[in-house]
Amino acid sequence: MNKYLIIAPSWVGDMVMSQSLYRYLKICYPDCSIDIAAPKHCAELAKFMPEVNQAHILEFKHGEFGFFARRKMAKSFKGKGYTHAIILPNSWKSALIPFFSSIKRRTGWHGEERFILLNDRRRLNKKQYPLMIERFCALAIEKKAPLPNVLPYPKFGLKSDKARLIFDRYQLDSSQRIIALCPGAEFGPAKKWPTRYYSELAQYFIKNDYQVLLLGSPKDTDSTKEIAASSKGKNIYDLAGKTSLEDAVYLLSACEHVVSNDSGLMHIACAVDVPVTVIYGSTSDKFTPPLSKKAQSLFVEDLPCRPCFKRTCPLGHMKCMNDLTPNKVIQHFERQQQARES
Repeated sequence: MNKYLIIAPSWVGDMVMSQSLYRYLKICYPDCSIDIAAPKHCAELAKFMPEVNQAHILEFKHGEFGFFARRKMAKSFKGKGYTHAIILPNSWKSALIPFFSSIKRRTGWHGEERFILLNDRRRLNKKQYPLMIERFCALAIEKKAPLPNVLPYPKFGLKSDKARLIFDRYQLDSSQRIIALCPGAEFGPAKKWPTRYYSELAQYFIKNDYQVLLLGSPKDTDSTKEIAASSKGKNIYDLAGKTSLEDAVYLLSACEHVVSNDSGLMHIACAVDVPVTVIYGSTSDKFTPPLSKKAQSLFVEDLPCRPCFKRTCPLGHMKCMNDLTPNKVIQHFERQQQARES
């Protein structure tokens, strides 16, 4: 039986997308066992991934090399019977634990010159695998083997009785329609739709008798406070930085619709199978698209400078976000609603 240790990504969105690999491994090798190693905030999501047997927490700060700490942790993995390691990050340090654990087969993309650390090292052809989930799943098969045309999307497993408890915790009305707005993006401001636009959108939903949830990390609180203030607190709940990641998953699962930047919360919303409108600025849905049939992407078309994949706008005008007005998003939402009702 194949027993995998997978070094998982350190970004929430990438962690969600990595479930495609776990699901694909279970298709290829139904009896395999999958453990992951990930930072705490990402390991928390493993409880929603039934394919994962155990999640090991990597107690390293983002970007920390931690050579000796990784070698020490690797000792705890020896003797666990791992036959394969798949390293999803491309960094040199991410391959240290499988190497020091003496796992027989260690697979990953070439990345940062990882000649010694990987013994099944692949050269990435970006045109062959344009999507991130393709790059993840390609590491599950032999080098020259083809991927199927359709790969499994992330699909979270939820406990049916948990959402109501979480609603009570945050004093929400479970009988009223809910919209979630996710105005943050860890990558940088070039992925963030303007806060004033989210404020206009929130007011539109409140006028149409929705509860509006504002979700995000503590870094997003300046934006969410501004959005909540513009609506004078009526039927709007600013929960940014106030929920655990687990609670955010259940809150998103109860929404009628989610509007989000290209962010980790967007990928979670897709994984819990709710309708999502995703606003793209500097990034592209040709690389990290919303992985759901209920999700749609919005972006400014025919703009020669996008996607630039920069954290901040190199031209200073942010046309990719500023030209996508709230009215365009509202019109898109209304068309989606009409399509679902017809």
